[in-house]
Amino acid sequence: MPSTLPGVPDIDEQLATSIVERLGVIEERLRESVATSDDMVRWTGRHLMDAGGKRVRPMLVLLAASLGDVEADGVLDAAVLVELTHLASLYHDDVMDSAPTRRGTDSAHALWGNNVAILTGDFLFARASGLSARIGADAVRLHSETFERLCLGQLHETVGPKADDDPFDHYISVLADKTASLLALAGGLGASLAGAPEGSADVMRRYGEKIGVAFQLADDVLDLESDASTSGKTPGIDLREGVPTMPTLLVRHRAAHQQDPGSLDLVSRLDGDLSSDAALDQVVALLREDPALEETRALAQGTADDAVEILQELPEGPVRDALTAFTRTLVERSS
Repeated sequence: MPSTLPGVPDIDEQLATSIVERLGVIEERLRESVATSDDMVRWTGRHLMDAGGKRVRPMLVLLAASLGDVEADGVLDAAVLVELTHLASLYHDDVMDSAPTRRGTDSAHALWGNNVAILTGDFLFARASGLSARIGADAVRLHSETFERLCLGQLHETVGPKADDDPFDHYISVLADKTASLLALAGGLGASLAGAPEGSADVMRRYGEKIGVAFQLADDVLDLESDASTSGKTPGIDLREGVPTMPTLLVRHRAAHQQDPGSLDLVSRLDGDLSSDAALDQVVALLREDPALEETRALAQGTADDAVEILQELPEGPVRDALTAFTRTLVERSS
């Protein structure tokens, strides 16, 4: 029977029911985790949480934990931990990218200013750190290492590649740090805390690294293909801020090496003034028709295939099947 697991069709019904029930508990715990007597943070801390989200990272914790005892101590705390860390990073990212919207609502910095948004993100990181301490020393270490990678990924994206760096390798490393590191934490923590079979935590960490990159490459495609009503994010906002994406890297590479007139014109537009909505919409329209979009989609799919291959190291059964379906959903989603 088709499952009721959000966004992941046709998996084992019993497994889906187990995860859906726990996702409901996690949602309650997320709100409890940011409860505070401070009048300001009571609203700013819940702003993006209340806007919704796919809860991809908690779901991965629960799927990985289902390889062992999903009811084990620390599993639910780990799921809340990774989502809080993700939410905190969004507050910071939106400031860095000057994003006006997030999840279909005004971004925190658009409502309250950069300082409040940054400090709210810091507050959420602090609450996440408290959870890691409750889980144990290993969780503290892994969470701190992931936090470091999140910071380095944002830093390297902001500064850009050095003169002798390959821009594609640099970009993939940024995706690995900014996105994949947290998915790797989710998979590894879920499996280890649940006492999954030996080696499972390492498999889930390596899987998380791959699917995180695939997820972000798919997001590069969505950023151009979707509209604000479905994605909750202004299409092409990264273009306006000059943030590299895989499609723009591919276009620039083609322009530099093939001197293709269409690519040269598109690069000129990318480097021009995109402050007006009309100019941005025109560049987005051109990129939608450019081969770079399909090349990026193929890269996302190929990386997802690599992630599925890693999953073959896990025992056969409904959890591995669900993880495979989860992988496909992440790269083939439309929002």
